Amino acid sequence: MRTSMSLAAVVTAAAALVAVPGVASAATPKPEVQWVACPTDVALPGLECGKLQLPLDYRKAEGRKTEVMITRLASKNPAKRKGILLTNPGGPSEGLTFPVVLKAVGLPQDVQDAYDIIGMDPRGIGYSSPSTCDLTEEQMADGSVPPYANNSAEVRQRADEVKKIAEQCLKSSSADELPYNTTANIARDLDSVRAALGEKKASFLGYSYGSYLGSVYATLFPKTAERVVIDSNLPKGGWDVEGGRLMGRGVEDTFPDFAKWAAAHPEYDLGTTPQQVRAKFFELAARLDKAPSVEGVDGRLFRFINFAALYSTGDEAFSKLAASWKAFDTGQPQPPQEYPEVPRIQALLAGRLNVICGDSTWPSSVGTYERNVAIDRIRNPMFGAAAANIQPCAFFPKPVEKQVLPSDRGPRNVLLVQNERDPATPLVGAQSTRRAFGDRAAMITIDQGGHGAYVFGKNKCANDKVTEYLLGGQRPNDQKCAAENG
Repeated sequence: MRTSMSLAAVVTAAAALVAVPGVASAATPKPEVQWVACPTDVALPGLECGKLQLPLDYRKAEGRKTEVMITRLASKNPAKRKGILLTNPGGPSEGLTFPVVLKAVGLPQDVQDAYDIIGMDPRGIGYSSPSTCDLTEEQMADGSVPPYANNSAEVRQRADEVKKIAEQCLKSSSADELPYNTTANIARDLDSVRAALGEKKASFLGYSYGSYLGSVYATLFPKTAERVVIDSNLPKGGWDVEGGRLMGRGVEDTFPDFAKWAAAHPEYDLGTTPQQVRAKFFELAARLDKAPSVEGVDGRLFRFINFAALYSTGDEAFSKLAASWKAFDTGQPQPPQEYPEVPRIQALLAGRLNVICGDSTWPSSVGTYERNVAIDRIRNPMFGAAAANIQPCAFFPKPVEKQVLPSDRGPRNVLLVQNERDPATPLVGAQSTRRAFGDRAAMITIDQGGHGAYVFGKNKCANDKVTEYLLGGQRPNDQKCAAENG
């Protein structure tokens, strides 16, 4: 049973705790997996589900527990099995079905033979002791990426909105768990899963936010983390205030791919040069700022739609985006779109806030965000004034633990995989993580756009190199994979 905790009580509890550097799994009683029937929406072919009772606070390993759910897609080839591959899809988001997703998008059979693929809902999210911030439908509709701010007044208005969200989180029924739902503790959970499954070592494959989780895991557990592959990489500080701002840079890096494509497809009438297509973007955004579309899409939502659309590249993705632009431009209804329903969205958004606000200290001054937005509106005009806008983290208490950053101390077992043009986690952020790891890491840089490289992208050069490493090959050195057609 969870009890509510006031803001003052949370701050007091935070101040009373000392830093937990890297709690070794040996100091924690060996956890056990209770294998259970999978929830209906997770019951996919080949997937097994298990629950673990893990320390809420690893500094007090014998104390209160939090429940974490995992899945296993077991190797069916005992002769080739090497161990387990822990996975994370990013977010932070639910991860129980991710092993099946990886299989569906083309994870090589050799990798499936070599590993039991492990999924996990991070603590506070999905089926792992879900958090709540008592978010309203309107608050949940805003998602996790701030809206574009056209001026300082809109930043201040957003500050009032997110302050209320922070207050709700800190008064909710899961507020007492909030200080401990951090990336460092999720990494400790990963190592607890390894121990519970009876493995001396574990490998890891993580994307987007999962890149930071993998960085922390490799840093806290250099002796038990075997091969660590991190893809679509956040900067070394993860999703902190500067990591969030980089989304503005990511859109600027990635948009030219679409602009070039649209200019080569005159049937959409968006311009005959990339420069004209870019100008059309600003024209449509300004027009929708003044008068929303027939569906109620205003300039702020239009900018977000473009940010999200750039996660995927190629003819199919770009033709959908171009058709959407043409409808906005001509005042016609939007083409039909299918948007998957997001399950357990309250826990998803609340749990995500717990993590990103608990990992690092965010500026508390609204004026800081006003300045950041003003700078990024000029520096990254397409989306910078959204990415730099204020988050509820500005009104959260300070983290209970010093942030864990990638360390260059440990084995040379970290491989970064990175598209040159990524709207959410741009190359410049990945380069900061690569530098932080020093000789421990190498990076494969791919001449392609989009979010997600290994098996989600179709670059054979990169996919083959990652697969070879996961199968037991020597980690490659820094290298670049050229663009590939088809």
